[in-house]
Amino acid sequence: MRPSAALCVGHGREIVTVPQRSAGILLYRRRGAGVEVLLVHPGGPFWRHRDAGAWMIPKGMVEPGEDPEAAALREFEEELGTRLAGRPTFLRSVRQAGGKWVDAYAMEGELDPATISSNSVMIEYPPRSGRFQSYPEVDRASWFPLAEASARMLPSQHPILDALTALLESG
Repeated sequence: MRPSAALCVGHGREIVTVPQRSAGILLYRRRGAGVEVLLVHPGGPFWRHRDAGAWMIPKGMVEPGEDPEAAALREFEEELGTRLAGRPTFLRSVRQAGGKWVDAYAMEGELDPATISSNSVMIEYPPRSGRFQSYPEVDRASWFPLAEASARMLPSQHPILDALTALLESG
């Protein structure tokens, strides 16, 4: 994930804010008659004591000129330390509460959450203190059955789970 400042484009005297675009991968695996998905919990002080409604798919900014699918694969590797082999399937785009659009992809696979190795981000903390500290972008990952994933996930990303369910039901 990159900084979340939106791009402003001037059109005469009007300033238009262009929402950022991110891309991410929902890794899933089949367990018995069910499906589990891998979600990540963001690192840093703002998320430290949040659980329900805080988990998400590993995702990050699509760089200018970058293919969203390639960005999703890159971000997965940056945030979890694992390169996925194969080609993800596009699920859908969702708009998060802050206005950012996320292109979500799915891949079936395995990953041991105990082995993740996340990149770090610099965060000003406490806010407006002028002191920046390094935190892991992802502090943990875990597999969840779909119903539990829905309870733990950011509400704006719930449609991603619905899209995965529809994809798996379609064959």
